[in-house]
Amino acid sequence: MDLWITFLGTAASVPSRARGTSATFVARGGARLLIDCGEGTQRQFLRSGLGLADVDAIFITHLHGDHVLGLPGLVKTYALRGRTKPLHIYGPAGLNRFLGWVEPLMRTNAFRVVAHEVKPGQDAHRLDGARVEAFATEHGVPSVGWALVEDDRPGAFDADAARALGVTPGPDFGVLQRGGTLEVGDRVVSPADVMGPPRRGRRVLFTGDTQPCAQTVLAAEGADVLVHEATFLAADAGRARETRHSTAAEAAEVAARAGVRTLVLTHLSGRYPPRDVKREAQGAFPEVLVPRDFDQLEVPFPERGQAALRRHGDAPPAGAAVAPGGDPERDGEE
Repeated sequence: MDLWITFLGTAASVPSRARGTSATFVARGGARLLIDCGEGTQRQFLRSGLGLADVDAIFITHLHGDHVLGLPGLVKTYALRGRTKPLHIYGPAGLNRFLGWVEPLMRTNAFRVVAHEVKPGQDAHRLDGARVEAFATEHGVPSVGWALVEDDRPGAFDADAARALGVTPGPDFGVLQRGGTLEVGDRVVSPADVMGPPRRGRRVLFTGDTQPCAQTVLAAEGADVLVHEATFLAADAGRARETRHSTAAEAAEVAARAGVRTLVLTHLSGRYPPRDVKREAQGAFPEVLVPRDFDQLEVPFPERGQAALRRHGDAPPAGAAVAPGGDPERDGEE
């Protein structure tokens, strides 16, 4: 099952000409998820080449404006385009109050917006073979990070062992791979006879805004990808502490302590060149990526290698499901 992450907004609190505010699109198989929804997120979808993806659920890390002000416009556009299925929105304490404030702007008569306030440690949303769970972060306001955690997968099928036990290649192989048993001569062949040990699923974390904290280290232990904010460099560590943000070096230290495979740095301030952000982080952790807006990260299964970044424009974007409609310049006009 493919897993793609598209970085729709990688700026810190203030957007720049090249970077929008926080929004990250996750496409896993047929599931479409959005982590945070900063101002202009629907426009970022269109600029990315994905089209306006019809997401199943939105996960808010905290209620600062650069992470939520895109919600009213996106939800209203879904209504104008004729969406009918419910939209689930998850977030920390205060989410219901915020949605109550902006509800008059969204015009959602055609479908339900279902709000879920969650606490750290809570499984929020279930997918086919995976779940999205909240973990604790520290930002001075109610906040959570989000972890996409896949179930373990069956072990690799040993065709040679199956043949040696007299199993006929073809449909009988499939029976064993799906967990069934077969009678072969005078014995019963079970999956344990021909399947290797279970293979772990992927684990991808999104911190949102946070100062470095033990809770993130614990949640990220052994993760394939940690998407961590890096608003400051070490020279401004004092300012990072005042605002409950992280430096690039601190994010790298979290990744190193957690033993993650790949660190991705976002929430970048325009005061620092991205190459300096990457250089500082690599002083503590080597596998660092610093995406631009619209870059995509492919996350393979662990046994198939490391996550790889596809730069925007290098190839057609992957992993999108475009909302129904015709001409995007005219669809949903009032």
